[in-house]
Amino acid sequence: MKLDERELSRVAVLDFRAFLELMANKVNEILLVSSSYDAFIIEEDVTLASRIVSEYSGLSLSQPPRVTRTSSALHALDLLAGKKFDLVITMPHLEDMDAARFGERVKRLHPALPVYLLAHGLRSLRTADENADLPGIDKVFIWSGNADLLLSIIKSTEDVLNVQHDTRRAHVCVLILVEDSPLYYSRLLPVFYKQIVRQIQNVLECGVNEEERLLIMRTRPKILLARTFEEAASLYETYRENLLGVISDTRFPKDGRLHREAGVELLSRVRREMPHLPLLLMSSESSNGHKARGIPAAFLDKNSPGLVEEVQDFFLERLGFGEFVFRTPDGAVAGRADRLRTLEEQLAVIPEESLLLHIDKKDLANWVMMRSEIPLATAIRALRPELFQNVRELRGYLIGLIHFVRKWRQKGVVAGFNRKDFKQDLLSIAKIGSGSLGGKARGLAFMSSVLGENGALVERFPECSVEVPQTVVLATDVFEEFLALNGLRRLAGDGFSDAEVAEAFRKGKMPPAIVKDLGKFLEEVGYPLAVRSSSLLEDAQFQPYAGLYDTVMLPNDHPDADERLGQLLDAIKQVYASTWFQSPKAFARSTAGHAQDEAMAVAVQQIAGERHGDHFYPSIAGVAQSHNYYPVSRMRPGDGIAHMVIGFGKPVVEGGVSFRFSPRHPKILPQYASVADMLANTQREFLSLRLGGAERAANPGEDVRLERRNIHDALGDYPVMACTSAYDPADNRIRDSFEASGPRVAMFSRVVQHGLPPLPELLSSLLELFRKKAGCEVELEFAVNLRRENPRGCAFYLLQVRPMAIDTDRFDAEITPEERAGAFLCSRLALGSGRRDDIRDIVFVKPEAFDPADTASIAEEIGAVNAALSAERRPYLLIGPGRWGTSDRWLGIPVQWRHISGVGAIVECRNALIKADPSQGTHFFQNITSLGIPYVTVSDGTEDRLDWRRIESLPVLGEGRRLKHVHARQGVTIKIDSRRSACVMTLGTPE
Repeated sequence: MKLDERELSRVAVLDFRAFLELMANKVNEILLVSSSYDAFIIEEDVTLASRIVSEYSGLSLSQPPRVTRTSSALHALDLLAGKKFDLVITMPHLEDMDAARFGERVKRLHPALPVYLLAHGLRSLRTADENADLPGIDKVFIWSGNADLLLSIIKSTEDVLNVQHDTRRAHVCVLILVEDSPLYYSRLLPVFYKQIVRQIQNVLECGVNEEERLLIMRTRPKILLARTFEEAASLYETYRENLLGVISDTRFPKDGRLHREAGVELLSRVRREMPHLPLLLMSSESSNGHKARGIPAAFLDKNSPGLVEEVQDFFLERLGFGEFVFRTPDGAVAGRADRLRTLEEQLAVIPEESLLLHIDKKDLANWVMMRSEIPLATAIRALRPELFQNVRELRGYLIGLIHFVRKWRQKGVVAGFNRKDFKQDLLSIAKIGSGSLGGKARGLAFMSSVLGENGALVERFPECSVEVPQTVVLATDVFEEFLALNGLRRLAGDGFSDAEVAEAFRKGKMPPAIVKDLGKFLEEVGYPLAVRSSSLLEDAQFQPYAGLYDTVMLPNDHPDADERLGQLLDAIKQVYASTWFQSPKAFARSTAGHAQDEAMAVAVQQIAGERHGDHFYPSIAGVAQSHNYYPVSRMRPGDGIAHMVIGFGKPVVEGGVSFRFSPRHPKILPQYASVADMLANTQREFLSLRLGGAERAANPGEDVRLERRNIHDALGDYPVMACTSAYDPADNRIRDSFEASGPRVAMFSRVVQHGLPPLPELLSSLLELFRKKAGCEVELEFAVNLRRENPRGCAFYLLQVRPMAIDTDRFDAEITPEERAGAFLCSRLALGSGRRDDIRDIVFVKPEAFDPADTASIAEEIGAVNAALSAERRPYLLIGPGRWGTSDRWLGIPVQWRHISGVGAIVECRNALIKADPSQGTHFFQNITSLGIPYVTVSDGTEDRLDWRRIESLPVLGEGRRLKHVHARQGVTIKIDSRRSACVMTLGTPE
């Protein structure tokens, strides 16, 4: 029998919605009816309501009920007629009538409302037989001065109200207590509930977040009280699949009269049908102990002075409330476990005969059940040795099962980092510090949480693992502590260069406790690391700050542990410093924000990839968006779009060459209409991390370990061969084959066209899932490791999720034929919506002076003009060739935010010199759209139009070698119809 990931996901995935529905029926309002004397005797100068509140708060339980007290039975009936109560507690002596008659009157008003009699002793029942029925009274409880009884009455009532639903919905455990004497069940129930609450509190310490703690609280066992043989038998038959155990008195009513051995008969039947269920026989006659041994069952003398301790021992040893004690068949202790982690460790070393003993007894399943791991406990209970070839296989299966559940439980859980107990194999997302995670890390936690709740992905793509890389986040309070420790907050102001900021941060000292935590982290992990920014505002909807901060990649393979730690600390300081570089400050100004308000968390994350010789990189990396701004052919905007490359995805998010396709229509590739298009517009180089490097970055934003490699230099690497096809010059065609000779072309045919692995389908599913969960359009960054041994499988990593800002059509502007005819610009690819007519300045790259080799210089020239116009608060129209904001200067102009912070609208020209695809996969593009800046593409050779003569006829305010600044006195009117992605720009504001 082998571990199957689909089966494992069923064991591990908890439907938290189901658990939120548990314990739905609460006792919120209690009506207490008692004479002043009775109330005084019980309360002893402390109100009953205060006792209940005290019990609840002391046990960390949920909202306590409210108590309304009256001494008049008639007044109580008036209250019941006008207000909803969940429970009525009456004392024996009332002003107007006796308790039994009052109960009958209540039942006539509300037949289902529980009415309990709380008496000082058996004498106050006014009956010689403590088992005699009292009309109108559901249960009698005996007050002995123990305030725990009040809690037990409430919890017992709630258990009865919820047991049917909760056992059916979530297989919650049931413990049956059979006792007819009010004196004894009033004494025993508080002891039982106290044990359950202690168990909850112990398990709560293992809960890693509030959601898991809520689950633990709501899945506690139910205690059901039976007072006759018939009641007990009925409860047993109804809840036998959920039974935790049965505790029974020896003598109680059967067939309407007391039966001396009713308990023996009941437990004997249960033992025959459920051989391993924990059973306890109680009796006030110690001589009945031999009857318990004959069942067999544990025995408890009800008159024992150590009654409470003996009950506690039964709960701890038999019901799984304490440590799990592994024993050998002769009773010797073979090991102990106090939580799932130590259970997993002990299972690896206990003797085979001990393992078989506990599998046979099913007590291991009970112990796991008591830790609220209900699906796991159910799976363990179903294990039988004959399902396995040998005990070694059984052991391995059980250990793997528990380990998978423990690891899955970490998905979406942001656990506090504990250097004393940190283990890499279970890391999902951990936090150092108590502040905010920042935008990017919040997105990681969100993705992990969604994956943890959706086992359907495992079912649909069984050969593809989908996960978030392991991550440790330094929260924003660590950043604040670093600033305070080194006096760096002054750098948030203007007037400091990036180099000055970086140098000041590099010299800063990290808090000693943080250094120790990071040292322990590095002791456990041996994979390469990405040190990523996660600022408060990063990836926030409508102001994402995408790509403005630094990311540093570390091989994390230096033989000297101190050097590894030093490199990590330097990387964190570099990311910290980028908080106050010029581009983020410029972007903050464009959003009416302040750099001083920003705070930086840092995500230290496992790099998704694999080693290939001296280099490390993922097979594929890219960006997928649920909304496609530029659909063609049968595509619709909601079908989504993806851009991807071989190796690291930096070229995608920085506007480099990438492969573009719609996951819903992977065979529609209009940009590759011919072989010539494929040869000219596909990836030739890729980025990888060089291993073994000990260099440290010398300049801000520099990452000396990333290498740009030619695809043909890595043809021995499986990812390169799997993602490329061969060009056959003899036939002028592309062949999708490993064996074919000729230049390789990155067409991703095996993945996109043939579904090896089914990446388009997986991306579509993920985009739809996260679009629903986020409630808006989303963008995902991802990486993929292909598997040579299983071409249909892959390891898929989600690296980031952020919301996309999509304009709605309520702001659309209708474009008339007259406006189209009179426009100096018409486009069929435009982003934005509505009308803008506050622009009077146009800055453009002179077509006749443009040289792709000069794009970096053009960016600086634009920055100078932008600074002057921004100072005067004059938004401008920017026109130029290729992709704006690209890191590849041959595809467009590599401006950063500091170059264009005052721009009002942007035009991207596609012409014979630069035919780059639209830049919708880039960080730059995401920031543009989030700010609502119109972004318009004009392509030569199409219906688009850009009248350069009209623009150049405008008065010139400034001109450089490559740039011209003109002024439109009557203004520029921009109208965009987002439903058609159409745009017109006219000179002069029309009437």
